[in-house]
Amino acid sequence: MPQPLQIKPATAADHDHWLPLWQAYLHFYKTELPAEVSQSTWQRFLDPTEPTHLALAWKGDTAVGMVHYIYHRSNWSIGNSCYLQDLFASPEVRGTGVGRQLIEHVYAAARAAQCAKVHWLTQETNATAIRLYERIAERPGFIQFRKSLS
Repeated sequence: MPQPLQIKPATAADHDHWLPLWQAYLHFYKTELPAEVSQSTWQRFLDPTEPTHLALAWKGDTAVGMVHYIYHRSNWSIGNSCYLQDLFASPEVRGTGVGRQLIEHVYAAARAAQCAKVHWLTQETNATAIRLYERIAERPGFIQFRKSLS
């Protein structure tokens, strides 16, 4: 019988389970970050005063997915918004509903925190993810612009 999937907020003991998922996610997007950025990110997840959060998807004792999300103010609502910043499922579990369950976890957490909305971005070439996103969210038609300041 297959092991059921469990989505749980990360704890301090989960670092060694999170880090390979985080590194695989960065590799998927063909990017690298200095180790101190990843360490700072991890510490933020553990700090209850930070607005950033991490949940892991578990099959037994193996973390097979992760989602990072951040609560932030919005000028368009009284309640905060929730930015789903990073979502990753290990290749061996893609197509099994892990990504959807991680997003549903964020929806539930954002509702509990009285957020007005959850929003996120993806690369326009990520067709597999876009198919899922179009089933569980709306596509508002905005185009992202950005300027790196570092």
